[in-house]
Amino acid sequence: MYKILIADDHPLFREAITNVIEKSFPGCETIETEDLDSALAIAQESDDLDLILLDLNMPGMNGLNGLITLRNESPTIPVVIVSAEEDKQVVLQAITYGAVGFITKSSPREQMTEALNQILAGNVYLPSDIIRSSQPENRRSSRKDENQIPPELLSSLTRRQLLVLERMSKGESNKQIAYNLNIAETTVKAHVSAILRKLNVHNRIQAVLSAGNIDFGEYLKR
Repeated sequence: MYKILIADDHPLFREAITNVIEKSFPGCETIETEDLDSALAIAQESDDLDLILLDLNMPGMNGLNGLITLRNESPTIPVVIVSAEEDKQVVLQAITYGAVGFITKSSPREQMTEALNQILAGNVYLPSDIIRSSQPENRRSSRKDENQIPPELLSSLTRRQLLVLERMSKGESNKQIAYNLNIAETTVKAHVSAILRKLNVHNRIQAVLSAGNIDFGEYLKR
């Protein structure tokens, strides 16, 4: 079964997330710690960890610097940020710096369970409500072109590829996309590969970030 490190300085939250994990993944082993230094030590001693749930604001973190340090020290262990932070740019930066997911502490139990299921299945999890949210006006103009896909690249996608990209941007796994579009999972994988190649991005995360503000309805009218 899974072995998960919970690194958070709030005992009540550690207890709550442990409870979610134990009920969702019977037999799963959890380890708890409350600062970055001990999380680093445990990660180096336990190379069989399947996942690290990392609080952004516990002692030693210094924001996302702690994530970068942990990824450098233990690059083979997937890390998920679990935080009360709900700023879209912080979420995107965390993924850029190597996190495989971002779970907000305000998420209901069912959403946390779904997030963990997706991450442990090898997918990236992003809080879709935050990713879809618009930037405040005073920040939107300065970030207008950031991560934006040129229209000519989007136009190169087939209708089916656009539908797959739209569902990728909602955080759906290949299995979910296959079910919702009524196609084989191997077909979804082929579409994803074609999407990455046509959009000139290196991985699924970059594609998802780039697709954040696309009006798919306009392109799907073709």
